[in-house]
Amino acid sequence: MLEQKDSRKYGIELVMDLHNCDPDTFTREKIGQYFVELCDLIDMQRADLHWWDDLDLPDEERETEPHLKGTSAIQFITTSNITIHTLDLLKAVYVNLFSCKSFDPEVAKKFTENWFKGEIVNSHVIDRI
Repeated sequence: MLEQKDSRKYGIELVMDLHNCDPDTFTREKIGQYFVELCDLIDMQRADLHWWDDLDLPDEERETEPHLKGTSAIQFITTSNITIHTLDLLKAVYVNLFSCKSFDPEVAKKFTENWFKGEIVNSHVIDRI
């Protein structure tokens, strides 16, 4: 194990699992708006946004497994990124928010829970050192 030379904190990561969410909030439009409003709320500057889903695939190639059917997106921010995965059939959302710039995880948690109209069933805050 490497020896840590100092105790500086280099970032914070918030990991959230939400259940019983409203799948109507899982659209690209609404997820995109979530990123805009969350970043404004926690004072983060948005950069590139990238999507992964099967919307452009023929029906026979689309995912049907409950643990695979959904949308994934990554919103790069100037200090790192926010990643989201939705599972439409399970009404679940998984969010990772990592930034080298400080933010209030409780504010981000409350906003996320309200946005997706679900409940956080698991969350962790990790200090990156």
